[in-house]
Amino acid sequence: MGVSDWRAELPTLTAGLVVLREPISKDLQPLVELLSLADACRFGFDEPVNDVLVEQFIARVRQDRTTGLGFTFVVTTGPAASVCGLVQVRQLDPSFETGEWECMLAPALRGTGVFLETARLVGSFVFDAVGAHRLESRVPLRNGRANGALRKLGAVQEGILRRSLRRGGEYL
Repeated sequence: MGVSDWRAELPTLTAGLVVLREPISKDLQPLVELLSLADACRFGFDEPVNDVLVEQFIARVRQDRTTGLGFTFVVTTGPAASVCGLVQVRQLDPSFETGEWECMLAPALRGTGVFLETARLVGSFVFDAVGAHRLESRVPLRNGRANGALRKLGAVQEGILRRSLRRGGEYL
C-alpha cells in the first residue's frame, strides 16, 4: 500500500465481510444507536450520547484526520452497507509512530469474524499507509472476549493500567 496522504482523504477499505469508510452525516442515527449501547467504547464521549454530540463527533473526526491527529472508520456489512461498527485510531506521538485504537461492533456481529477482518484492514492501513510502528489498545481486563480477539491478532498484554478507562463517571 505504501505511505499515502490519508490526511487529504481517507480511503475505503474492503474485505470479504466488511467495508470501512469515513463517517458521513447519513450515519448519524446508526452511530447514535451504536454508541448508546451500554458496553460501547466511549470515543471521547463523557456524557450520554445524543444526535448533537454525534454530529459534532462526525465533524471532529474529519478535522482530526486533516490535521493528522487520527482517523475514524465506520464498519459496514452486507449489501445495504449497514453501519455496524466504528474504529478510531489516534496518534500518541507527533510523528504518529505509535497509535492507539478502539473498536466497537454491534453485539450481533461479535464472534462472526467481522472484528478480525476489520482489525486486519485497520492494522494494515496503520502500518503501511500511515507509517506507524506500534498500535496500542486499552481493554478492560474483565472483557475476556475483546482480550481474546486481540490475542488472535498477535497482541501482547504489556501491563495493567489502573483507573485508565472511565464509563459513566466510574473507572473500569
